[in-house]
Amino acid sequence: MKLRCLILVAALAFVAGANAAARFTGPWNLTALKAMPKAEWGERTNLVQSLYYEGEPFNGKPTRVFAYYARPDGPGPFPAMVLVHGGGGKAFPAWAEHWAKRGYCAIAMDLAGNGPTGRLPDGGPDQADTTKFREFTDADAKDIWTYHAVAAVLRGHSLLAARSEVDRNRIGVTGISWGGYLTCIVAGIDDRLKVAVPVYGCGFLHENSVWLEPRISKMTPEQRDRWVSLWDPSRYLAGVSCPILFLNGSNDFAYPMDSYKKCYQLVAERLRKVSVKIKLPHGHIWTFGEVDQFVDSQLKGGELLATLGAMRIAGESVTTKVTAPVAIAKAEFHFTTDSGPWQKRNWQSVPAQFADGLATANLPAARPLVCYLSVTDSRGVAVSTQHEELK
Repeated sequence: MKLRCLILVAALAFVAGANAAARFTGPWNLTALKAMPKAEWGERTNLVQSLYYEGEPFNGKPTRVFAYYARPDGPGPFPAMVLVHGGGGKAFPAWAEHWAKRGYCAIAMDLAGNGPTGRLPDGGPDQADTTKFREFTDADAKDIWTYHAVAAVLRGHSLLAARSEVDRNRIGVTGISWGGYLTCIVAGIDDRLKVAVPVYGCGFLHENSVWLEPRISKMTPEQRDRWVSLWDPSRYLAGVSCPILFLNGSNDFAYPMDSYKKCYQLVAERLRKVSVKIKLPHGHIWTFGEVDQFVDSQLKGGELLATLGAMRIAGESVTTKVTAPVAIAKAEFHFTTDSGPWQKRNWQSVPAQFADGLATANLPAARPLVCYLSVTDSRGVAVSTQHEELK
């Protein structure tokens, strides 16, 4: 028995070592970014406090990152969340407060070189598309927006982990749109994280995204390959080692379902959950029940989200096995017979049968057909299978 235990421990150590060796961490110095950054703290108003912390050098000069930090009353230790805004966003105090009211410490930082009233004289690069996709060389790669944004998120995590009221072993990250894009990268390189939720954002932007035609397709092949090799989340998602929820809409204008599926398939199946909602609005929305409940399930011992097995198509029906600790309120079958741009496809949803742990629906006769199943539990939290395309 002792020998078997030793063999098992050795095998687990080998697997852990292999995963660590396989993780691609890009141009970031993780050792430096995991150290607590220098910070200047402002006054606390109710649950929220402003601060500045050190960023990465930009054009050879030091930078600061502006942020809001929120915490519940009491000594803790509390779980904590890093909050990553999207394009046109900023450090949102209300977002940090949302999590503080739920019993978390939270940091929401600005990733566009701005402070509370506008551009900082010592801020990092702005968040314009021309900045994100500009030509660069190896020599100035660390002046690119993605490099600075990811570093700021990692330092935000490090700042949280150093707080006495924070449980450093219960910290997660969530981001919206471009913040979801960043969350995919961060989750792939930061092995301290215990949960991640990218909302909308994903990778494979060079294959299909709203930026393909206006930006990426105009690059030379060498420029495109260099950009993808460092800044596309598809390079990092295989390194995710924490539970991760991918939340998106069927018709998202920026991150279409083909690129989305390729991204979440890079993550080990045991770690990932997917929730695709029909025509989900795109915006800085931080009140999705799926996000709150998934994070609670990993950081506060809350009930898990439902788990859906692979969607099985047999004859004229489609089925998925459902494992759920919370009662299932409804099951649905979602489909489109359209082709062409994903953003313009018309989706239909019909009730699916749910009995004995199985969600089942009849397939429409029309082809081509794209379809998936979802279940919604009694909390209103929805989980989906991956979509399948029937030619």
